[in-house]
Amino acid sequence: MRIQDIIQGKKEWRAHVARVKALPQDYQIVYKEIQKYLFKVGPVELTDGMGLLSGIVDFFEEGAALGKGVLEVTGSDVAAFCDELIKDSKTYADIYQQSVDQKVNKAIRKGTDNTI
Repeated sequence: MRIQDIIQGKKEWRAHVARVKALPQDYQIVYKEIQKYLFKVGPVELTDGMGLLSGIVDFFEEGAALGKGVLEVTGSDVAAFCDELIKDSKTYADIYQQSVDQKVNKAIRKGTDNTI
């Protein structure tokens, strides 16, 4: 990764944070909780640019412009809202689960081969 790429990434992140700070307080609180949730759950494409997070800010800006409260936009179950956003996304948990499954299957095959 070039230094210019790093600098550009920082500029984009700062602009993103400025957009979040421009949202009404209730939207900022929910956005931060969504961000924490997504960082914990770990959708793989979350690290590929800021598409998902920027999309959430876009959505929140539209809701705020219409005068809606944040829970009118997301629904009362914010975790379910997040899950719906990433339902078709591969997560780091999925990758880890596949790795564990492969290791278990390999160990089982190896154990089976020893008994024959």
